[in-house]
Amino acid sequence: MEKGTQRKRTKYPGVYIRPSEQRSYKGKPDLCYDISYKREGRKIWEKVGWVSEGYTPKLAVQIRAERLRMIRHGQELPRERKKVPRFSEQSKEYLKWAEENKARPKNDFYLLNKYLWDFFGDKRLNEITSFDLERLKNDLTKKELSPAYVKHALVLIRQIYNKAFQWGHYKGENPVKGVKMPTVNNGRERFLSHEEADKLLTELGKVSQSVRDQALLSLHCGLRTGEIFNLKGQDLDFENGLIRIMDPKNKANRTAFMTQAIKEVLKVRFPEDPNELIFKDREHDGQIKAISKTFERVVDRLGFNKGVEDPRQRVVFYTLRHTFASWLAIQGTPLLTIKELLGHKTLAMTERYAHLIPDMKKNATLALEAAFNQSRNGKQVIPFAVAKEAPVTQ
Repeated sequence: MEKGTQRKRTKYPGVYIRPSEQRSYKGKPDLCYDISYKREGRKIWEKVGWVSEGYTPKLAVQIRAERLRMIRHGQELPRERKKVPRFSEQSKEYLKWAEENKARPKNDFYLLNKYLWDFFGDKRLNEITSFDLERLKNDLTKKELSPAYVKHALVLIRQIYNKAFQWGHYKGENPVKGVKMPTVNNGRERFLSHEEADKLLTELGKVSQSVRDQALLSLHCGLRTGEIFNLKGQDLDFENGLIRIMDPKNKANRTAFMTQAIKEVLKVRFPEDPNELIFKDREHDGQIKAISKTFERVVDRLGFNKGVEDPRQRVVFYTLRHTFASWLAIQGTPLLTIKELLGHKTLAMTERYAHLIPDMKKNATLALEAAFNQSRNGKQVIPFAVAKEAPVTQ
């Protein structure tokens, strides 16, 4: 709006007029029509045009009515098109970020290039709805993609929206909030025997001592890959045999305990500068972002996955952490202790190992019976029902 000019109401609701201090038309100050309307409780002003350009109050009324219709049907307003990026544009910005910050950015590029860019076309972020995402979910399912892959697609879209919001490119809702994620049953069931673990470590040592030591940390301490690659000299306490796990996946720092084998490995790898990483990317002298393909090649050579189609039964690097927890359960370690060692947020995440704890329920029941019989034989019977308290005498 020109400096010094003021809007005046017209007889038409939401239509205003203002004179120009610089423009003239037919010997008089030119007049401009503005319209006003609300979207999501926020008042919006929009310039319609000048009388000298052929605009009239009735035309301003028609334009305002069209804006209200677009708002009612959730459509993008013309003034918003200049600000809200298209999905294709924003996802390419996200990929630039992923190249620097994610372990496998190529997976995201493949998903976008193969499915998502074609599906959404050039839609802007505020044009994609939860209903569109439900259609995407059904479309990917019909193409016989696994529930885990479909979930990965939805999570990727959610991350793109989150980054757009953080970067100030988008101010609306994340449509993924209104979509139910596919149920994924990919919990690992396969764990290694002691003989298999020994074979694996031996073969890894022949090819790469670094990968072998990473595998040992996961197998003996239950560390995640990211936790291993994030380890620094300052995180190791050899005197007390402790490893401080800082900034893990669930954001809750915890302590792992060194076995003798782990202590020997880490002493050899202890850096001169305690701020340095224990394991480094040899090519870039920085943090490793993913487990070397060496691990997969050795597993294939040992035949651990030969003929195995169910992903839950395949041996991958995570199998070592799963083996750590399974071995603890088999030797009778309480679930709460396993939970703390794994760094799980809830006990429900650890309950999958309960069936491995030997005779836990049976022993608990027999112990209860033994205690009851002992009390009865000693004439100190404790009934199962709670006795009423005797009245207190004053």
